[in-house]
Amino acid sequence: MLTGGCFCGRVRYEARGPAFNRTNCHCSICRRTSGAPFVAWFSVPRSQLRFAREPARFRSSEKATRSFCPECGTQLAFELDGARDEIDLTTCSLDDPNRMAPADHTRVSRKLEWIKLGDGLPQFRESREEG
Repeated sequence: MLTGGCFCGRVRYEARGPAFNRTNCHCSICRRTSGAPFVAWFSVPRSQLRFAREPARFRSSEKATRSFCPECGTQLAFELDGARDEIDLTTCSLDDPNRMAPADHTRVSRKLEWIKLGDGLPQFRESREEG
């Protein structure tokens, strides 16, 4: 089981299902919503995620909703409209982020010029499916 939550502790979660799609996303929306140069994410089956207290949500694009703590603002989840059976969680909201190391980089076509990737992980111009 994976456990995590926001910075202030108001919103906690448990994920029991298998984790997959461990990535560092370099898209501009992830950067803007987090204030970071990229965001580490992992996915779990939506049915296997439980929030102890519901996070706040907002539509970050016409295709997706993001969740965050309404108290401290920690970004917690990403839900793509077309992926009804999965939900993405921010890796660093885990109690132990070392358990979920990223396996690749996605959306590197939008990577900031000053980010130099030298970790040897696969890099996908857009999504894994698009290459």
